[in-house]
Amino acid sequence: MIDRYKWYEIAGLYVGLFVFLFFVLSPFIEGFLVSLKPLAQLFSTPYSFIPKVWSFDAYVNMWTSVPLLGLYIFNSFFISTIVTIIVIAVVVPAAYAFARFNFTGAGLLLGGFLAVNMFSGAVLLIPLFRLMRTMGLLNTYWAMIVPGAAFLIPSSVWLLRTYMLRIPRELDEAAWVDGASRLYTLRRVILPLAMPGIVVVAIMTFIGAYAQQFIFALTFNSKSEFMPLPIGLFAFFGKQEVVWNELMAASFVGILPVMIVIVFLQRYLVAGLTAGAVKQ
Repeated sequence: MIDRYKWYEIAGLYVGLFVFLFFVLSPFIEGFLVSLKPLAQLFSTPYSFIPKVWSFDAYVNMWTSVPLLGLYIFNSFFISTIVTIIVIAVVVPAAYAFARFNFTGAGLLLGGFLAVNMFSGAVLLIPLFRLMRTMGLLNTYWAMIVPGAAFLIPSSVWLLRTYMLRIPRELDEAAWVDGASRLYTLRRVILPLAMPGIVVVAIMTFIGAYAQQFIFALTFNSKSEFMPLPIGLFAFFGKQEVVWNELMAASFVGILPVMIVIVFLQRYLVAGLTAGAVKQ
């Protein structure tokens, strides 16, 4: 028989879950409540966690405070989408090669991928800036797309390679017996089975690309028409004061594209994270 949890074990589980969710979600809840408060109420004493006066003025005024806010949000979504497409196009054949072929230097390359993830983007800003300038990519979308994709490819290769290793090799061999080429086997046999894992990699890449745009945009771009959202949020930091309620409102509006992607692809994400566990 399956052991049943005692009542105190269940209570401890829920208490631990509540504490964990509290520390994870409380900054977002506080940020959302700040966006609903008038600016004067934010500095009142004693501080009130719940707004005394609920107001959505910040969600209206932020478009006036930063007229190009809509463009910044579009730029962030566009850059993240292109980065995701490039990463998937590179990672799928690379992960298949590392999962199926035993070639010289494979372990060294995989170790190199891990080593790349150990370096922060800030450490490589100067050489990346010189590279972007040499290639003529400064002040373009590509100045943020190219380094963004380069930093996300290594971890994506590891993630998808692990998933493809769980797909039986006998399927490849059966396709070869029928006369299929390597490329045909990848396209018609492996890709359909690996699609849950690919969706997971795509979602994680999109989120990562959306989150890492600040440092690249700040260094490689000075034109407002290419600026992503993180740089656009700087406009709310004035010399005399910070418009905190409008800043929080713009932040929540800015993360809506990511939230929409997660909500609509949530079932694919869960399926991709669990499907590999039952393959032999």
